[in-house]
Amino acid sequence: MPNAVMEDPMKDLVSHQLIKYLENRGVRHVFGLCGHTNIAVLSAMENSPIEFVNVRHEQIAAHAADGYARVSGKAAVLLTHLGPGLTNASTGVANAALDSIPLVVIAGDVPSHYYGKHPHQEVNLHADGAQYEIYRPFVKRAWRVDRPELFPEIIEKAFQLAESGQPGPVLVDVPMDIFSRQVDVALFERQQHNAKVLRKPSMDEATAEEIVNRLVAARNPVIYAGGGVLLADAAGELRKLVDNLSLPVAHSLMGKGALPDDHPFILGMTGFWGTHYINDSCRNADVILALGTRFKEADSSSWYPEYTFDIPKTKLIQIDIEPSEIGRNYPVDIGVVADLKQALDVLLRVARSIVPKGVQRDALRNEIAENQKAFKQSNTEMEQSDAFPMMPERILAEVREVLPRDAIITTDVGWNKNGVGQQFPVYEPGSILIPGGYATMGFGGPAAIGAKIARPDKVVIALIGDGGFGQNPAQLATARHGNIAVIWLIMNNNAFGTIAGLEKAHFNTTYGTVFEKNGQSTSPDYAAVARAYGVEGIRINAASEFKPALIEAIAMDKPVVLDVPMINNPVPTGGHWNILDIYSPGKEISHVSTD
Repeated sequence: MPNAVMEDPMKDLVSHQLIKYLENRGVRHVFGLCGHTNIAVLSAMENSPIEFVNVRHEQIAAHAADGYARVSGKAAVLLTHLGPGLTNASTGVANAALDSIPLVVIAGDVPSHYYGKHPHQEVNLHADGAQYEIYRPFVKRAWRVDRPELFPEIIEKAFQLAESGQPGPVLVDVPMDIFSRQVDVALFERQQHNAKVLRKPSMDEATAEEIVNRLVAARNPVIYAGGGVLLADAAGELRKLVDNLSLPVAHSLMGKGALPDDHPFILGMTGFWGTHYINDSCRNADVILALGTRFKEADSSSWYPEYTFDIPKTKLIQIDIEPSEIGRNYPVDIGVVADLKQALDVLLRVARSIVPKGVQRDALRNEIAENQKAFKQSNTEMEQSDAFPMMPERILAEVREVLPRDAIITTDVGWNKNGVGQQFPVYEPGSILIPGGYATMGFGGPAAIGAKIARPDKVVIALIGDGGFGQNPAQLATARHGNIAVIWLIMNNNAFGTIAGLEKAHFNTTYGTVFEKNGQSTSPDYAAVARAYGVEGIRINAASEFKPALIEAIAMDKPVVLDVPMINNPVPTGGHWNILDIYSPGKEISHVSTD
C-alpha cells in the first residue's frame, strides 16, 4: 500500500473553521473585496449559507457593513485584502468607529515567514508585519494573529469587544499562511461555550430617585438625547419616561429619531443647524438629562455658552455606557455609567412611584407646537416652489409625503445631512442612518445597500449629494449584481455645495468647490451612469416630475437612481460654528447661496 497522508479528523483549516464559526454566530453576510491574501476564506465561503457581498472598492464594503450593523443591531463582518485593500477600507471603518458602530474587520496580510522581506503590497516602511498598526488610532483593538492556535480565541474576543460597552470596530489581521494552516477544531468548539451577549450595568434606585427628584423640581428641565439611545435600543423606554414626566427632548444629529418628530414634546436638533428656539430651550434649561451623547462640536455650537448649552450654569446629569464620555466637554453634576435601556427603565419605575399621576406641562406642549408650526410655515413657500432646479425644501417635503412611515433613510454630508437633521421628520427609531462623528462624504449610498440587505422588507432610500454619490459610483455594480432595491436620490447642486457656500461667504469665491469650467458643467449625467451599470436611471427635468418619479421608483422594487437638479441654497442656521470666527473674526457671516 503506497504511503498516504492521512487527514486528521480532529484538525481543519483555519479558513474553514472561520466560516463555521461565523455561521454559528448567526452571521449571514460578509462584505468585502477579494485579494490574494483572503481567497482561502472566500473559497471556504462558497458552499456556506453566508453570502459574500462583493464590491468594487473597499470603502463601499466598509460603509455597507456599517449600514448593515446599524439596522441589524449586530456586528457586521468586513473582509479585506492587505495593503491597499486595508487602507481603502480605513475611511469607512473610521466612520463606523466615530459613530460607535460594531464591525469585525478581518484582513489578510503578508505570509508570516516573509516578515522583513517586503513582500508584495506590504506596508512596512517603519516596521515589518505591521499593517495592523494603521488601524490603531480608531479601532477598539487591533490583533495580529501570529499562530493558528491563537485564532479561535482572538476571533471570539473580537466579536465580544466590538459589541460590548460602547460599540465599535475591531481588526483581526491574519497573515495569509495562517488561513491555510491546520488547527485543532476543539479550540473553535470551546468558544461555543462562551456567552455571546454580556450583561450590562444598570442604575441603582437611590441614584434614580435623586435624578427624578431633580427633574420634577426643575423649572425648565430638558432631556438631551444622543445616538447612544438608539445604540442601546432604548427609544421605547425614553418615550415612556417623556410621556410620564412631560419632559421636552432636544437631540444631537445622531439622536434624531430617538423620539418621533411628531411627538408633542420633541424640540429637535441642536447646534449650528438647530433653530433659535431649540438652542434657547437648552441654553435656558436649569437641568439637562443627557443620554448617550458626546456633546460634539456642531451639536453644541462649538461649545460657546451663548448659543446652545450654558453649562455649568445649567446643571448637567449625564448617563453613558462609556465612562470617558461623561464630563468630556461639560462638567457634570451627576454622572452615571450604565446601559441606557436599563437606566431609563429604572428611572421610569422610580418616576411612577414619586409622581404616580405623572407631570402635566400643557403650556410647554402648546409652546412647542406653536414654534414647530411657525418653522414649518417659514418653509412653505420653498416647499411649494416650482423653481427648477428644485428647492431642497421641496425635495425633502415630497420625499416625506411619499415614503412609508417606517422607511429607512440614509444621508451623506451637506444639505442632505444638515437639512434632513433640521427639517425632515423621522418617525421610527433607527430609521435614519447618518455619518455623524466623521461626517464622511460617500457614506450614504453604500450604507443604504447594507441597510437594504439587513431589512429587505423596508423601503430604503439614500438622500445623497452629487459630490457624495460621485465618490463611489461603483456601488451600483454591487446593487445590480444582488438586485438590491435601493433608491439613490441625488440632490444635485453641481458642487460640493455646503463648502461652496462657506467659501463664497468668507472669501467671495467658489474655487475648487463647483463642478464647472468656463461656465459649463463638468458633472456627468448620473442617470446615464446608472444605466451603464445596468441600473434604472431617471433624470428629473421639472419640479412637477419629481414626486411621480419617486413613487414609480419605489414601485419598481429594484435599484434606481433619481438625478434631481437642485438649487444650492444654504441650510438656515440658528447656532454657531467656530470656523466662522476663524475665517471672518468679528463679522456676522455664515454661508450663502452660490447661485
